[in-house]
Amino acid sequence: MRRSLLAPAAVLTVALAGCGTAAGAGAPGADAGPPRPGGTLTVAVASDQGCADPQQVKSNDSIYSLRQVVDSLTDQDPRSGAIVPWLATRWSSNPQATAWTFTLRRGATFSDGSPVDAAAVKANLDRVPKLGARGTLAKGYLAGYAGTDVVAPDRFTVRFTKPNVQFLQGTSTHSLGLLSPASAARSDDERCAGVVGSGPFVIESYVKDQTTVLARRPGYAWGSPLFTHPGEAYLDHAEFRVVPESGVRAGSLQSGEVDVIASVGQQDEAPLAAAGVAMPARPNPGLPFGITFNQASPLGKDPAVREAVTRGIDRDQVVGAVFPSQTKVATGPLASTTPYWTDRSAAIRFDPARAARVLDAAGWVPGPDGVRVRGGQRLVVPVTWAQNAATNRPALELVQQQLRGIGIEVDLQEKQISELDGIQQSGNFVALWGNLTRADPDILRSQFSSAGVNFYRFPPGPLDAPLTAQAAAVDPRKRAAAAARAQQILADDHRVAPVAELTTVLGVAPTAHDVAFDASSRIQLHDTWKSEE
Repeated sequence: MRRSLLAPAAVLTVALAGCGTAAGAGAPGADAGPPRPGGTLTVAVASDQGCADPQQVKSNDSIYSLRQVVDSLTDQDPRSGAIVPWLATRWSSNPQATAWTFTLRRGATFSDGSPVDAAAVKANLDRVPKLGARGTLAKGYLAGYAGTDVVAPDRFTVRFTKPNVQFLQGTSTHSLGLLSPASAARSDDERCAGVVGSGPFVIESYVKDQTTVLARRPGYAWGSPLFTHPGEAYLDHAEFRVVPESGVRAGSLQSGEVDVIASVGQQDEAPLAAAGVAMPARPNPGLPFGITFNQASPLGKDPAVREAVTRGIDRDQVVGAVFPSQTKVATGPLASTTPYWTDRSAAIRFDPARAARVLDAAGWVPGPDGVRVRGGQRLVVPVTWAQNAATNRPALELVQQQLRGIGIEVDLQEKQISELDGIQQSGNFVALWGNLTRADPDILRSQFSSAGVNFYRFPPGPLDAPLTAQAAAVDPRKRAAAAARAQQILADDHRVAPVAELTTVLGVAPTAHDVAFDASSRIQLHDTWKSEE
């Protein structure tokens, strides 16, 4: 389990619901003895985003490995939500939150030998806004970035053209994990082949869609205070294998071929539990799994279609039939573990009768095959998705069946994970299925503000004001009110149809210990170790 060892520094605390960490099976005890160094931890994941650069990935299966390669300026306590020191020992902002000054710890280096200094931070932050479609998360944290001033080798100031309160939490994420200046300077595609960080592990090899192998970084001595031991990681290596089939991952864990599996399927829970496998779980903050409409498409513009889709989904049935038992039904645009979440379940409640009335009133009438028609057009909603979670296909097939009951035909359009960023950027879609993890409500602005990247083509309107206000509000009460208003508008206008809160469920063998969750429900392997069978 992780614990807080707070160094003297500024600490920002936000309210996080249900945010305990979870250690892996075989937590140190009388039989296992104290942690011991050495060994290889083998992890089976469902997918690979096709890129080995933490600043360019947002798929959990890829983040699991790449989070180990980079350190961040700060860390976020998964229990309290407090922002604590890591590479930065202290920080402060001006009253407007348009300038943030950080002091770095001394002695940290990247694995190519270059120092983690203010110039290296500047090289990273200057490069992030120039990333392509894959870098949307990192770019969102730097909204309004105006530059970084190097004050001294261990001191720098990050400037913004407008208030940016959420930047501090952004500095704790993998997306702003620091790369060596040489890595940061490479092209996007070159970086996807592998990068150099300052983290407790280095990339030993990466084969797209197959494996990522990490090796322990010798001499590592600047870990987060949330780590449970100082110095180098215990493990010699960590190998991440792509195994798309849930049943195969579970079988590999039971046979001892792998030590940890991600994306435990509901059907695998009982046999894994019977085999003595621990299944630690943690709800992910951020955007729940759901359908988000392209507002520039004719169907996305149609409020009746959006409301009918939202009201036509029986979330309880979907979660109960498809997702692991620890999963919560979505209650609004934000997952319930996200700071400043509010319950908007009334606006998205399953109500097929209301959905039918709304469609009737909008002129969508039942056709001869049961699919509604208006002006000769059948009500067919194409939903673009990728297999980056084992639950995606069965969840969408059940949603498809439910919506067919109210006269909406859902056309499921499966794409490769690596294609999704380009599709979002092009706008060549009607609706997308997915989720996005972040322990800060600014995830709403980065995804839905008409002034941002605006992949969903939201028009300027009442939503923009609260999204902008929550990013600028230094007062937590004002920020909470603005975030609540944004959630209300998104839910009442049915801009999104949230379905299920992602809950990260791992399967962990009895010989693997201290596989910890961070604040974003990704794994941290610095403290992980293996015992003999």
